[in-house]
Amino acid sequence: MQPSTPTSLEGRRIAVVAARWHAEIVDNAVAALRESLADSGLEVDVFEVPGAFEIPLHVRRLARSGQYAGIAACALVVDGGIYRHEFVAGSVVDALMRIQLETDVPVFSAVLTPHHFHEHEEHRAYFAEHFKVKGTELARAVTATLTGLDRITA
Repeated sequence: MQPSTPTSLEGRRIAVVAARWHAEIVDNAVAALRESLADSGLEVDVFEVPGAFEIPLHVRRLARSGQYAGIAACALVVDGGIYRHEFVAGSVVDALMRIQLETDVPVFSAVLTPHHFHEHEEHRAYFAEHFKVKGTELARAVTATLTGLDRITA
C-alpha cells in the first residue's frame, strides 16, 4: 500500500460568507460544506453578514486579500413583501460572477431564492434539509473547481 500524498488542496483556505437572515436554515449549508470538506485538506473560515445584499462586498474584499483559494456564499432570499426577492438574489449572484472574473478567485453560490416560502414549520424544515444538500453540493463544486483550475495552471 502506498502512503497517501497530500492533495493540491492541502493547507489551502476557502472563505464562506453566510447571511444571518434565516440563519437557522443557512447554517445547515455551512455545516454540510464544512463536514464534506473535512478530509479535503482545505481550511474553512466563515464570515457572517446580515443578509444576502451584504455578501458581494465581503466576497470581493476576501478575494482581493489573496488569502483564499475560493469563496462560497450562502443565503436564503425570500419575498419580504417590500421588494421583489428575485431582484436581490439576481443582483447578488450577478455580483458574485463579476467578482470571480475580476479577481480570478473562484466564487461559489448557495444563494437560493424559493418561489414560495412561508414562515411555517413545514417550509422551514424542508429548506433546512435542502440547504444541507446544497452545502454538500457546494463542497463538491469547490473541490472539483479548485482541482480543475490547478490542472490548467500546472
